[in-house]
Amino acid sequence: MPTLLDLFSGCGGLALGSKNAGYTTSLAVDIDPILSSSFPVNFPSTPFLQADVATLSAEDLRRSIPDGVDGIVGGPPCQAFSGIGKRLPDDPRRSLVGEFFRIVDEVQPKFFLMENVPGLAFPENKPVLEQALARLGANWDVLGPVVLDASLFGAATKRKRVFVFGFNRDEVETPELDWLVQPEAERVTVRDAIFDLLDATPCKKHQDKWVYSRRANLSAYAKSMRSDSGRFSGHQRTAHKPETVRRYAAVPQGGVDLVGKHKRLEWNGLCPTLRAGTGSDRGSYQSVRPLHPDENRVITPREGARLQGFPDSFEFHATTWHSFRMIGNSVSPIIARVLLRRIRQALDL
Repeated sequence: MPTLLDLFSGCGGLALGSKNAGYTTSLAVDIDPILSSSFPVNFPSTPFLQADVATLSAEDLRRSIPDGVDGIVGGPPCQAFSGIGKRLPDDPRRSLVGEFFRIVDEVQPKFFLMENVPGLAFPENKPVLEQALARLGANWDVLGPVVLDASLFGAATKRKRVFVFGFNRDEVETPELDWLVQPEAERVTVRDAIFDLLDATPCKKHQDKWVYSRRANLSAYAKSMRSDSGRFSGHQRTAHKPETVRRYAAVPQGGVDLVGKHKRLEWNGLCPTLRAGTGSDRGSYQSVRPLHPDENRVITPREGARLQGFPDSFEFHATTWHSFRMIGNSVSPIIARVLLRRIRQALDL
């Protein structure tokens, strides 16, 4: 199998997509002990290093991946470039895009794939990307940045992200960008993604586990997401105050709660981009979660994971807050699988 170095791995959206595309992750790296806490659980055979990517030296990498890797993938922290953030020019996280390409230059794989928010291509931020790319040698063909929407690749969420691809001319022939990023999936709706979870019930024998109902007529998407064990975690409903429930009850599908700004999902629509919120180091702000299409509550972490493209066997944090931070920060495994599969086909890996 072709091998990867996964930088800024988080909980493992890229790792799952690459696994499903036929790759082996030789090493995953992330500094955040909370956002990456479930990575070893979901990928027990993958070497994981909790470390600051900016401090990884060429010697560290030679020791950790002595045989090198075929590709490097990663989504450097995006908050410093987000269209809804402050985009402060002195935010230290802005420099991590350059660290990604420093490591690409040191390792010299056959290809790389980098993901970030569309804000990275904004006029005030694009110089950061251009300076980072300048760290690469003349042997690299760079494709992008290009904005892709995960919903066009089979996810049930309208999630636009910037992707940059690179191919080492000393090792491989560069594919055409238009072929690489061509959408290729039937539309998956909110109903397809989460309707079968509506009647799930708590498991009597296992704490924080739910079991599926015997609901018939599952969508192909729901069938692909269900766990083999019949159990899954992260589906605890939020207990809202009575006045909040009454307020939510007045919001129609597609409408927005004017107080909390929660959008109610439509069964036949797509989920808006799920956002991460912040950690305790940056104010502990929880992201605004959408409302369930029928029930007067915000969606559960498991429903959010389904909409993002994570199967029910995938584990997140024990708390709702950190679970949504993991999901909101992740690359959809579905678009990751499609893009990395095409790279593998093009390079005959």
